[in-house]
Amino acid sequence: MATWWKEAVAYQIYPRSFKDSNGDGIGDLNGITEKLDYLKELGIDLIWICPMYKSPNDDNGYDISDYQQIMAEFGTMADFDRLLAEVHARGMRLIIDLVVNHTSDEHPWFLESSSSRDNPKRDWYTWRDGKNGAEPNNWEGIFKGSAWEFDPQTEQYYLHLFTRRQPDLNWENPQVRTAVYDMMHWWLAKGIDGFRIDAICHMKKEPTLADVPNPDKLRYVPSMKSHLNYDGLLEYVDDMSRNVFQHYDIVTVGEVNGLDSAHAEEWVGEHRNRLNMVFQFEHVRLWETEAGIRPSPAQLKKIFTAWQEALEGKGWNALYVENHDLTRITSRWGDTQHYWRESATCLATLYFLMQGTPFIYQGQEIGMTNTRFSGLADFDDVSAKNMWRDMTAQGKSEEEIIAFLTHTGRDNSRTPMQWDHSANAGFSEAKPWFQVNANHTIINVAAQRQDPDSVLNFYRALIALRKKERALIYGRYRLVLADHPQIYAYWREQDDAKFLVLCNLSSKSAQWPEGDLSLDGAKCVLGNAAQIDEPYRLHHWETRVYQF
Repeated sequence: MATWWKEAVAYQIYPRSFKDSNGDGIGDLNGITEKLDYLKELGIDLIWICPMYKSPNDDNGYDISDYQQIMAEFGTMADFDRLLAEVHARGMRLIIDLVVNHTSDEHPWFLESSSSRDNPKRDWYTWRDGKNGAEPNNWEGIFKGSAWEFDPQTEQYYLHLFTRRQPDLNWENPQVRTAVYDMMHWWLAKGIDGFRIDAICHMKKEPTLADVPNPDKLRYVPSMKSHLNYDGLLEYVDDMSRNVFQHYDIVTVGEVNGLDSAHAEEWVGEHRNRLNMVFQFEHVRLWETEAGIRPSPAQLKKIFTAWQEALEGKGWNALYVENHDLTRITSRWGDTQHYWRESATCLATLYFLMQGTPFIYQGQEIGMTNTRFSGLADFDDVSAKNMWRDMTAQGKSEEEIIAFLTHTGRDNSRTPMQWDHSANAGFSEAKPWFQVNANHTIINVAAQRQDPDSVLNFYRALIALRKKERALIYGRYRLVLADHPQIYAYWREQDDAKFLVLCNLSSKSAQWPEGDLSLDGAKCVLGNAAQIDEPYRLHHWETRVYQF
């Protein structure tokens, strides 16, 4: 069924690093408003803003102390209202992060809950007595260390799957759900256009909170099986949908780690009325442990194709390769040393023209890359700091730790947006809150706007092509050249319209026999090479889109 959010092109903004409007070195809401014309010019229809709520910033805004106030560093509620109005005035829409697996430990709900064991909100969070002089169980948190924190005032532990300052809400309590739904209605009454739902896959916990097996005798044990997509989670999603989503013309996107294509329809099947899309993790390997490992074309074909086929005629994909939790795609999958522009544009084409709503993360459209780190002081992300401590305890050298975090650290995607070649990359007149990538003198919006062959202008052309051809939105996906070791190729077909997408995911040229895939009657409507030397050979990281 055709709908506005299927036809949209989305753009994710990390407010702290997008644009500083008042010279304090921190990005803000008015900075986003300043750049709306840039986003409109790019072809964006839907903007997703990471948390801008009041927060003590233990996890860069994902620890919320008040859902109905704006973080002072980002501006005021009047600034948000102005931003929303300006987005709508340009024919675009806006969604915000819904972070309700946990709150900040400074949220009034938690302050009440932790004030005494008999407080009416005690059961809004998960509290337990210790066991044998230690934590209630052996669960390890997602950011390492125990998933429990001791509260000396009430002499019990509370559960926190993320940092110790992000206590988990108890979704078993109907009062919690009602309070969350009231907050959601409040934002929707303002006119926002939907939610990206953070960590939704962790909201249901194993009810007995039992220890997980520990054959290696670890102090704390990875505990994902006890809280990742646990049985009964979809009942919470159904409840949220019935009470909120189904009453508005909005779009909802859930962040669902651990979900495979075989179960995708359970989450986003149109007849189920749960979520519209999910950000699945299979292809991006968010929890990758081997630094610098590039997935093979065969692996990508298997995962992408499984998701495309699983939801054909049943649901809708959210298409993405970058976000605030991932390293930069061109550094992760491409070849920034030899073929930066080619790999940035090839990878863009690869995912963008599949069936689904494509999301661009800020800076991706100009090919921003990973940055460089020289020591612990260079890292801001709490998970990187925890990993540093963990690896140090394992006896890893500083050089080994820096090398690992350089490839995997979330800080890579949080460097300030590179608007121009000036000292602070045009992000701020003051020293930015986080170091600017040194390559901003070469990779920036101002330079690429003037270059017809730039990554930015390729993205513009890619977006324009998708908007022009409905077959590239609603058409069926079909893999071709399935066994080719370098080339990822697929058809998009609808009625009489037929497109072929070709991507050489390697730093060597690649060819295929004409008999395996003929280009007779085809017209190349988009490509990243200056010219086509041989129809059946692709240069390093070359991509082409043919219309038949």
